[in-house]
This record gives sequence, C-alpha cells and structure tokens, in this order.
Amino acid sequence: MKVVVSVGGSVLSPGDPERVAEHAAVIESLREAGHTVAIVVGGGSTALEYIEVARELGANEMKLDEIGIAATRLNARLLIEALGEPAVQTPPEEYDAAGDALRRGEVAVMGGVAPAQTTDAVSAALAEYVDADLLVYATSVAGVYTADPNESEDAEHIPELSAADLVERIAGIQMNAGAGAPVDLLAAKVIQRSGLRTIVLDGTEPERIARAVETGEHEGTDVLPANGGADPAEWDASGGANE
Repeated sequence: MKVVVSVGGSVLSPGDPERVAEHAAVIESLREAGHTVAIVVGGGSTALEYIEVARELGANEMKLDEIGIAATRLNARLLIEALGEPAVQTPPEEYDAAGDALRRGEVAVMGGVAPAQTTDAVSAALAEYVDADLLVYATSVAGVYTADPNESEDAEHIPELSAADLVERIAGIQMNAGAGAPVDLLAAKVIQRSGLRTIVLDGTEPERIARAVETGEHEGTDVLPANGGADPAEWDASGGANE
C-alpha cells in the first residue's frame, strides 16, 4: 500500500527524542511490511515560537509563512535522522522530488512547500500527486468532532463522514475565529476532489498509526470518497477494516 502520513509538529514532539524515535520505529515497521511511505511533518511549537517573535519584529505574513516552513523542515530532519538510511537524507521541497524518493524505495520525509499552504494541504496534495492508497492525519485529537472538543463539552466524535461533509463542516468551523479544525479547508477540498481514502486519528501514540495502516482499525474518523470508499486491498485480504 502507498501511504502518506501527516504528523503534526505537536504530535512528533521535537523536544522529546524518545517520541521522535517511536515515530521512526513505526514508519520503519510499515516499510518493512512492504508499504511505500511518505511523511509530512508539521512545525508545532517550534514554528509558533519563531513566528510569534518574527511578528513582533514586524515580519509580514509571507515572511512568517516562510519561517514556519523552515521550522517544518527542521522537524523533518529530526525524523530523517531517527530513520537513518531508509529515509531520503534531505527533506524534499517539491512534490516531484518526494515522488522520486518513493520510486527509489526511500521514505520521503518533507515539511512545508509554499507560503499560504499548511502541511495539512501539503499532505493531501502529496497523496494526490503520488496516487496514494491512504492518507492518515496523525493529530492531537481523536478525529473529527461536531465542534472543537477543546472548546465545547458537547462536542461529539464523528466516526465516519464523506469528503463533501468534511469540507462543509470545516468551512463552518473556520468562519468562527479561534475555532479548531482537524485539517484545514484546502486539505479537505483536495481530499474531496481526489477521492482519497483518509483517516484522521489521535497520533500521540505512534502505534495507532501502524494499526490504522495495517488493519484499517482505529478510534478516529474515516473520511470516505464519494464512491463509497472501497477499502485498500490489504484490508480486504485481512478483513480488518472498519465496517
């Protein structure tokens, strides 16, 4: 199976080397199981800290985006070091470079690509570019909710929804200043147009990523394409996908 995993910067925890090593071990286990794997890493607290300082110093939004991209690539380099030889040794800065790495049998690990585009969107675009079978968002929350679970005690978990419903729901969330969303609107629209089978899950325990890829089982949210979301062949063979 060809898989793109989006790992949030806060989930990777650059300040915790053991956590980075755990993520690397999961990625390597997927590779050894025969999967083709690409990883897109977010900036997390590192990006936020630098962006906040740069904003106070007068940097405009384009420059702030570039600082955030640099932070994502630093985080990607940490994961590359943890993976060692199986990984591309420099984070690809373009989708075709990441695709070339996958064709060589390497694990492609990349950060941001361009200003005004989050790593959520980069992950979806990369998955579309390489014709991935599965896109996994490893976030700090357990999937998609009816409201921001950090803000509302009434927020209910949604185990399954269509890509069109995801777009509509996130568009509504982003209209409210300060509200959270599991992925951004551009990412959701790419998922919708490409028909990507997508899973949004709590990735703070890296083994959850491996279980979702190997079996389709998870406690997050399945985002199903308009065609009904046929399970990847590996899940069909094992009978392990969520019903």
